[in-house]
Amino acid sequence: MTNPHLDIAPEVAEALAAGRPVVALESTIITHGMPYPHNINMASRVEEILREGGAVPATIAVINGRLKIGLSAEERNILADCKDPMKLSRADLAYALAQTRTGGTTVAATMISAHQAGIKVFATGGIGGVHKGAEESFDISADLDELSRTPVIVVSAGAKAILDIEKTLEVLETRGVPVVAFGTDTMPAFWSRISPFKAPLRLDRAEDIARFYQVRGHLGIVGGMLIANPVPEASEIPADTMRGYIDAAQAELDRDGITGKAVTPTLLARILELTEGASLQTNIALVENNARLAAKIAGAL
Repeated sequence: MTNPHLDIAPEVAEALAAGRPVVALESTIITHGMPYPHNINMASRVEEILREGGAVPATIAVINGRLKIGLSAEERNILADCKDPMKLSRADLAYALAQTRTGGTTVAATMISAHQAGIKVFATGGIGGVHKGAEESFDISADLDELSRTPVIVVSAGAKAILDIEKTLEVLETRGVPVVAFGTDTMPAFWSRISPFKAPLRLDRAEDIARFYQVRGHLGIVGGMLIANPVPEASEIPADTMRGYIDAAQAELDRDGITGKAVTPTLLARILELTEGASLQTNIALVENNARLAAKIAGAL
């Protein structure tokens, strides 16, 4: 709370001081994840869902060199209209503050910022992970290391399906990160409810997730927890269908030599085109579903 670079919105600060539920939200969905105006509409809707669930939303972003914990409607619009926003992770979060830049926070940067503010629960769409071909490119998201070191519960629909889910699970196991599937024995695959991979752990109630987190703290175990929450059945795109779209989009990226931070937003944009908008609707549904669960977990804590 004493970090001189943080601007904590009054509503968020009051809720934290009173011990009321607060849920962090990332902002790369606004800056890099969805086209306008879907990004700004979704950001507003997810905040509404958290309020309906009894939690205070705290969307996190960097605006003009200030780390914002909770955004006003005007600040969300500034972020959505920014012409060249940075995509911020652990490596460049402080750079953006030092250089008075504006950017959206990834899972890693949002976890860091949430922990700085004292927020324990964070709702997102999907985490980053091990990219396909990482044995040659070494392209592994900083989200995985952040989960191993920062004590925040991350509620997601699993790793993004454009990634190598099997290798992502292996890295998380090596880092000692608990991966808990909510209400299922199978890992979800972002747009799809199931993947070929068994979930390492399963819990069926928000109260059990909160208890697990508290016991880890009692034992002095560092790091966060990943909750894998399947997209609602009515909104999913079957995994076999998505595989064709993902493979086609990946082939185009390989052909064009796109690498680094540009990979995920470029893939998502191309998949949106290939699915004629269906992937966006599923993306919105899963983020909203994760927000509902995150509010319950924050309330249980």
